[in-house]
Amino acid sequence: MNTSARLRATLGVAVTLAFLYVLDRYVGWARLWQPWAALSAGALGTALLLLLISYLLRAARLYDYFHADMAGGFPLCLRLTLWHNLLNNFLPMRTGELSFPVLMSRYFQVPAIRSVPALLWFRLLDLHTLAAFGGAAILGLTHAPAWTGWLWLAWLPLPWLTYRLGLWLAPRLGGDHLRGWRRLAEQALGSLPTTGRALWRSWAWTVVNWSVKLAVFAWLLGQFAALALPAALLGAIGGELSSVLPVHGVAGLGTYEAGVVAGLALWEVAAVDALTAAVNLHLFLLGGTLLGGLLALALPRPDTHG
Repeated sequence: MNTSARLRATLGVAVTLAFLYVLDRYVGWARLWQPWAALSAGALGTALLLLLISYLLRAARLYDYFHADMAGGFPLCLRLTLWHNLLNNFLPMRTGELSFPVLMSRYFQVPAIRSVPALLWFRLLDLHTLAAFGGAAILGLTHAPAWTGWLWLAWLPLPWLTYRLGLWLAPRLGGDHLRGWRRLAEQALGSLPTTGRALWRSWAWTVVNWSVKLAVFAWLLGQFAALALPAALLGAIGGELSSVLPVHGVAGLGTYEAGVVAGLALWEVAAVDALTAAVNLHLFLLGGTLLGGLLALALPRPDTHG
């Protein structure tokens, strides 16, 4: 581990310890567990089921995008998605992302030069969709300035513009004479959408997936802190966007909650109520992630594929 990575890991542990201190000092463990008592087993079970469905939809996006490589192997694709999600949520500093190219190579013999650009494309779609939903929630604010609506409209076609840029660059990098980084760039572009069908299908899967996941998270936040839907939606999006931070707590503890609280701050939610709801939402997310990991154990292993 180099010095930079060691420093970030140390900061991550410090963030987690500081967060646990704040939680104990200003919220208290008894108050933290209270919202769960008002949540019925049926409601919790339904929320967990919908979260697992969102993982299924994420796997469907991957399977659809790499259909030529994965044909007939959707259960294995789902196993890959669940493992990647588990590692991504629990390994420090988002290092779990590195498991994606490793698993793609092991399970489906897709090299990193193809899987990494595809992962970046998926992350762009994820970020774009989260920001689009977040913009819609901000527009629900009574004091939102008029220019935010125009900014939101300008944001919507970003994936299409990226796709068009890739199509424009590809022929300019083509040719057997290419060497070094230009050759790598050409191969990377080949793993980005090259047809309108691939663009729209991956985009549609992303929107459907996040619609389900954010609906569950917003509903839960509303149960934990009696929030209006736009406020709960923005809080859920804030938690998910915390993944872009350069430093993360252990399993996201502290940084995920900071994202949720930041989203709720726009609605002037009391800090203690916001923090309590954020912690409980994070616990639900981690519990659902572990459940997905357990389900992955029942799915086919790579040596049984095909």
